[in-house]
Amino acid sequence: MARAALGTFLLFTGVAHLTFGRAEFSAQVPDWLPVSKDVVIAGSGVVELGLGAALIALPRYRIAVGWLTAAFFVAIFPGNISQYLNRVDAFGLTSDGARAARLLFQPILVAWALWSTGAWRDRSFLRRS
Repeated sequence: MARAALGTFLLFTGVAHLTFGRAEFSAQVPDWLPVSKDVVIAGSGVVELGLGAALIALPRYRIAVGWLTAAFFVAIFPGNISQYLNRVDAFGLTSDGARAARLLFQPILVAWALWSTGAWRDRSFLRRS
């Protein structure tokens, strides 16, 4: 259930990246990235769609998908830090306190990915494969 919920969440955010949420997600793309914000937003949206679909439809690969999803959440964390440091308003985060609180949710997403897929519990499975 938790794995499917995370998959649904990622499918929603993937769609948002590619449609109605593009401007909001643009606020999280650091200016120092040597790629256009549009490419980053579209690329991360496609990755979210793929991870969301895999979390729901590929339970056989749940451990690998769990690690990939956790890695994705770690990879996008600099965008959240950039939003905080540069005081960029988006997603209703209009204060330093709100943006700082948002930073605390990223480790929760990593933990959700590892827990809901059993990736942390079954991590020795990857070494045997």
